Amino acid sequence: MVIWGLLTLKINIITLFPEFFQGPLSSGLMQRAVENGLVEFNFINPRNFTDDKRQTVDDRPYGGGPGMVMLLQPLTRALRSLGHGAAGHIPAEHDPAEQLPASPSADEGGFAEHSSGNASGRLLSMSPQGRPLTQALVRELSAEKELTLICGRYEGFDARLNDLFDLEEVSLGDFVLNGGETAALAVCEAVSRLLPGFMGHEESGDEESFSQGLLEYPHYTRPEDFEGLTVPEILRSGDHAKIAAWRRERSLASTLKKRPELLERIGLAGLSKQDGAGKATGLSTSDLEFLKNQPRKLAGRNLYIALLHYPVLDKDGKSTAVSLTNLDIHDISRSSCSYGLGAFFVVTPLQDQRFILDKVLEHWVCGPGGQSNPDRKQALSKVVAADNLEEALAWVERKHGEAPLIWGSSADWTAEAEKKARRRSGKSKKDRLPANGTISFDEAGKILYTRPAILLLGTSHGLAPEVVARCDHLLPPLRRASDYNHFSVRCAATVLLDRLLGEWG
Repeated sequence: MVIWGLLTLKINIITLFPEFFQGPLSSGLMQRAVENGLVEFNFINPRNFTDDKRQTVDDRPYGGGPGMVMLLQPLTRALRSLGHGAAGHIPAEHDPAEQLPASPSADEGGFAEHSSGNASGRLLSMSPQGRPLTQALVRELSAEKELTLICGRYEGFDARLNDLFDLEEVSLGDFVLNGGETAALAVCEAVSRLLPGFMGHEESGDEESFSQGLLEYPHYTRPEDFEGLTVPEILRSGDHAKIAAWRRERSLASTLKKRPELLERIGLAGLSKQDGAGKATGLSTSDLEFLKNQPRKLAGRNLYIALLHYPVLDKDGKSTAVSLTNLDIHDISRSSCSYGLGAFFVVTPLQDQRFILDKVLEHWVCGPGGQSNPDRKQALSKVVAADNLEEALAWVERKHGEAPLIWGSSADWTAEAEKKARRRSGKSKKDRLPANGTISFDEAGKILYTRPAILLLGTSHGLAPEVVARCDHLLPPLRRASDYNHFSVRCAATVLLDRLLGEWG
């Protein structure tokens, strides 16, 4: 049966193993989509475009190393037979119509071993190096009339294929498979199910996970009560408006709990573009209010900042003590409060500087400043004065019952910079380096869910070598690949917090 009035999506699959796809694409809704003419699959085997009797499609890599690399000639011939890339002469002995069996009809399953028409459309290469396969990309692809998917094998294909054809690399994730077939199958199914007529209810695809940037709400069916577990009453109420609101809230709550990073990619409703189905996307004011009131683990509660004014480096690389800066105190306290930190330590052994700090806090926390500006009072209430780093560490340990991890920060932490700093300070490498080297922002952020850590920020020209040596890890510089990487300490503090915690941490 063919559904008239609906366009057919043609998907060409370049693969050494066409049989890999036969079972999955001949089952369930995929089989029905093929039979109804919604999608057509053509399989092109590069072995049919080789010159030798053994149908060789791979060879050893230049430069040595393990594995084999797929040859260019069979792949380019296969792709050009579909109309991709620059026109190339295909000798008669490689004419697909002479080498491959006739295509079966739709009644025989709708699968063709090869279709020799002039194909256009997007050309995708399945690769772990590619753009992540997201629902947004799937929706893009579902609007195409034709797609071609290349499935690599062995160590991949000759890199010059990217120079010959306009390839889009697509990845299922940060892992490696035996070949591109599994990834291509995922693309086929994800794209096909968005085609009009594929599912019984067209809105089903719009309500699923990721369709609007969120995870899907939970589903229930009969029986109403199973071993004491009942279906939520609101789903049995018949009130469609309340049911829709409940489902939206469950979707938000599930996303916040399981995949909070997805929320950072969603704009505000009314300010965001429409999705591929023409529906407005984004978080509404009520969505944000609901999320704000949801119970969740806050990693920021386990994080502390210590702004050190001694010992820090001067411009000659010598340890020194420096004066407080009013802007540093105000701005870092506001950032600490915004990200929900446990406290913000201002560390100085200089009594005249402690006197200035006490006066600032007295005015803004206990005095008239706090009365006129409650927000500033709340932020500066995060400030804790300390004479030295040991005092700050002891404060955190008393609160948590365990010693915090110590993380340092540096604007320039390369091997060459480390050597220069060692020469200027006269310290050995052992006295200069942190105990465990660097730690990524992602790894550090995950640690904060389970144990406390204190982030050291150095004023003047950065942390002194003896402080760096106390650190368990150093965080990476904020702009490692930039020729200019000089933030003020208050700006760096905010960027570091955002890298560690994000919007929902």
